Amino acid sequence: MKVRVEAYGCTMNQGEGSVLEKKLESLGHEVVQSAEDADLVVLNTCTVIRPTEMRMTKRMKEISRQGKHLIVTGCMASVQSDQIKDIVPDALIISPFEYDYFSPLITDHFGVGAFTQTLEPDIVTAIVPIAQGCLGSCTYCITRMARGRLRSYAIESVVEKCRKSVAQGAKELLVTAQDTACYGLDQGRTLGELMRAVSSLPGKFRIRIGMMNPDSLQKVIEDLLPAWESDKVYKFLHLPVQSGSDRILKDMGRHYTVDDFKRQVERFRERFRDLTLSTDVITGFPGETDKDHESTMELIREVRPSIVNVTRYSPRPGTIAAKSKNQVPGWVSKERSRSLTQLRFKIGKSVNIGKEGDREEVLIAEKGKDDTYIGRTISYTPVVIEEGVRLGEFVDVNIVRSASTHLFGRLV
Repeated sequence: MKVRVEAYGCTMNQGEGSVLEKKLESLGHEVVQSAEDADLVVLNTCTVIRPTEMRMTKRMKEISRQGKHLIVTGCMASVQSDQIKDIVPDALIISPFEYDYFSPLITDHFGVGAFTQTLEPDIVTAIVPIAQGCLGSCTYCITRMARGRLRSYAIESVVEKCRKSVAQGAKELLVTAQDTACYGLDQGRTLGELMRAVSSLPGKFRIRIGMMNPDSLQKVIEDLLPAWESDKVYKFLHLPVQSGSDRILKDMGRHYTVDDFKRQVERFRERFRDLTLSTDVITGFPGETDKDHESTMELIREVRPSIVNVTRYSPRPGTIAAKSKNQVPGWVSKERSRSLTQLRFKIGKSVNIGKEGDREEVLIAEKGKDDTYIGRTISYTPVVIEEGVRLGEFVDVNIVRSASTHLFGRLV
């Protein structure tokens, strides 16, 4: 058959979507780039917030109306299977806990094909999932329910996947999990150990370490910091604080304080001067007051992250927070989100202006709009280049101007 995998949500989902594509190809099915051209569509779903869930259900209905075979995977398949059955009763539902049996399930339902891929496609970026689940107990998170407790992949298998990806031409490895900092803690291993092993692989490439929670980072920070010294590791820290109020953090089930978060950021900045800090904030969490919101604003002003991912709280079925009687009106959450977003862009512009005139080596990672390309500095800052370059190439550029979210470079 001709098959199409559509992955939504986090980098982890994107990486697992790629894995499912490869499994389908290994069974002789042809991966196509459009659902309209496919006989079978695999919908790798996200349900982290209500608007995303609604987008997923709409897409299920669209695919079903087109008469395609449909497989639903990802987080909705794990925690909302009954809802999926009501919407698309003929769909095959495969949760992340069943990915080890994905190939036999495909064979049982659809058989095998005769398509053979003779050449590996050129890739610049490879997504490398390193674990399923987490050790957290966040009261608002449906992903924790969907993915379960931490199950780290063997360090040897992760390193081998990275080795193969680099051998196939990958110049950028995106290491991802629900919480990368807790990697290996269920096996007596650590993220630092994994990163040292991956960094020791031959070749010129870069590694982006994905999101890590402050409570997990606290357990491994002394081991992890030396691993970041490698010139292959992007100096990029994605550390979600979620709130600037210790009271709200406690209600969220986040096992750290605002001061813990600030100390961790300072530890990284002391060691890596050009660190790019990305954080996440939830507005309108149940019980959040104007004072709590202002505490978050003050924290962002003080810490000055380059990136702030702002999400309005969305009650998710089965979570503790969804049962709270102190729900914040949607319009209040929206106003708070708007003020944080405005502050985020103001800070981002200020940070990036300070980089004008710098000389940077960047990795050309993707095509941009029109005839431009997007490169990444060692701190993972995106640089728009309007001159002729090639994907996967390392080039030196002068930073000539900036915007709140990116830089503009000219070849040296």
